[in-house]
Amino acid sequence: MRIAVVGPCSSGKSTIVERLRERGFDAYAVSQEHSIISRLWDHRSPDRLVYLHVDYEIVQQRRGPNWPRWIYDAQIERLRDASDHATIVLDTGKFGVDETVERIARAVGQPD
Repeated sequence: MRIAVVGPCSSGKSTIVERLRERGFDAYAVSQEHSIISRLWDHRSPDRLVYLHVDYEIVQQRRGPNWPRWIYDAQIERLRDASDHATIVLDTGKFGVDETVERIARAVGQPD
């Protein structure tokens, strides 16, 4: 099972993908937030799509207080299609890495 992981900058895509791979999942991050191609997430035909949400205030904590709001807002807009089609949406500002990975594993099932 192939799992695409999308989300705005500082949502934890790389960390979550790494942990999913350690558990045997075929997971990869999609830099959808940097692309105007609305279905970039679908180019590798994933079986499941994970959307990692994070509030702007958490992004500022992770990136620094000067991280521009307009960049965050643009990324959220670029991710709208992915959010609408996601198998699971998780707020990484509310859940730690371990809990996020566990929730994804439960939502998508065991790796092939």
